[in-house]
Amino acid sequence: MCGRYAITMPVEAMVRLFDAVPSNDLPPTPNYNVTPTSPVHSVRLAGEGGGRRLVAMRWGFIPHWYKTPNDGPLLINARSETVATKPAFRDAARKRRCLLPASGFYEWTAGEGGRRLPWYVRPASDEPIAFAGIWQEWQGEGVDAPLATVAIVTAPAGNALSAIHDREPVIIHPADHALWLGEAGKGAARLMRPQPDGFWTFYRVSTRVNSNRANGPDLIAPIDG
Repeated sequence: MCGRYAITMPVEAMVRLFDAVPSNDLPPTPNYNVTPTSPVHSVRLAGEGGGRRLVAMRWGFIPHWYKTPNDGPLLINARSETVATKPAFRDAARKRRCLLPASGFYEWTAGEGGRRLPWYVRPASDEPIAFAGIWQEWQGEGVDAPLATVAIVTAPAGNALSAIHDREPVIIHPADHALWLGEAGKGAARLMRPQPDGFWTFYRVSTRVNSNRANGPDLIAPIDG
């Protein structure tokens, strides 16, 4: 799964990379500890002929049948194997796909005594990435305006990354942005795959990131042991 990530790109860089018009309510960057239920940067189509928009969405997909955001499990990830068939996700997988800009993400392994040991995972090239996402607007009881919500699509981890976790976020490369967003016809399902060996690098980082309140560039700095 992908349960925390980092984004260090300024908004201006995201606008250029994704050729998107920014909204005026975007969360600040850099953010070295993006957490579930927080607003995250997302690139989606604005509608028929409306072009791409860089918008804020709540990380945590809310199915239309939830009466409140906490009416069921927190859906931060959607598995590539079932995203097209699960009732919560299938409509969004066909009609509402998006991109989530990122710099890297965190995973955890178990240490002595059950201690959670964090790892930071980023492209070996250190270039910005885009997670594959699906989104949906939700409006429940007592909610005045629709809430845009998003989940990150994950795939089985590739050989190297499987040493620390069995899943990885699906990455959409620039040449495939239009296909994933639905601008370039059908065939987006073929993009839901792990990255080849050599794409990722990963290393141990401070347990400070175990707190969802922690932030700062030291969270992604490598440590020994």
